[in-house]
Amino acid sequence: MEKIVVIGSGSWGTALGLVLANNGYSVTLWEYNMEQATELIKDKENKKYLKGHKFPENIRIENEVKNLLKDAITVVFAIPSQSLRAVVAKFSNQITEKMLIVNTGKGIEINTGNRLSEVIKEEILGKFHKNIVVLSGPTHAEEVALGVPTVIVASGQIEAAKIIQEQFTNKNFRVYVGQDTIGAEIGAAVKNCLAIGAGIADGIGFGDNTKAALITRGLAEMTKYGVAMGAEEKTFSGLTGIGDLIVTCASKHSRNRHVGERLGKGETMEKILSDMIMVAEGVPTVKAIYNSATKLKIEMPIVEGIYKIIYEGINAKDMVSELMTRDLKEEF
Repeated sequence: MEKIVVIGSGSWGTALGLVLANNGYSVTLWEYNMEQATELIKDKENKKYLKGHKFPENIRIENEVKNLLKDAITVVFAIPSQSLRAVVAKFSNQITEKMLIVNTGKGIEINTGNRLSEVIKEEILGKFHKNIVVLSGPTHAEEVALGVPTVIVASGQIEAAKIIQEQFTNKNFRVYVGQDTIGAEIGAAVKNCLAIGAGIADGIGFGDNTKAALITRGLAEMTKYGVAMGAEEKTFSGLTGIGDLIVTCASKHSRNRHVGERLGKGETMEKILSDMIMVAEGVPTVKAIYNSATKLKIEMPIVEGIYKIIYEGINAKDMVSELMTRDLKEEF
């Protein structure tokens, strides 16, 4: 069996490892924490992040870094955005021109404002950058692990993206190919921020009207920002734009929507984050995008409002009133 390494054993890394194992690959799932790695080996499932899905025989758990990528045809990074750079650096000297590199994280690096594929490219010193593919779309790990029909996009250089399409596709997991990596990554990042806003609306007790307005106007902000960053406008009407935005704003599985809901109910960010075992990518990403949009003078009132609620302590209801009473405009 051909070897694929998944770096990161959170819920998404585990779910993708299961997809690849079911597709007949020899999967090595890397966990940085020795204690957690030991638990994964003992339990033969990820009880912490994705309980109830036993590992098949062709999933192997590893904690060591040395020689981890030896003989791998593909390396999948499933790492939170603000930790990605340090993790890629651990493995950069093992990456060869024959390997494909897949990023599945969704966010923007705060310190640099870089997209995650740019972070990877920098850490591998620009080597083999044509081998980097972004895997993104409307997906929740919980449903992927259950085999719920799911559609996603592999974005990158067409030759590399088509290989990833073939590696991941099965009867329950369909992969399309795209070439707009910038659009895929911007959509993935912005939608997490907007999902916090959707959760805030839910927490306050607003209804479907509010959610529909937030998704639609949020999509307009996503598109405007993405195009300014070099993305293709059509990307945002696809799976990595509106598709991912809908699922993240509406789903019970969404960590970002969960954070927003608790904010809408009046809880503090400190309390919310201390209770969570998984990362809500929208929290750091909204800061990165707000900083970038401010610098570029791109108007993103919803993103700005969410930033102010999280980082400046503005009351959520007051922010909604501020958004609703902005100067009147044409829609388009």
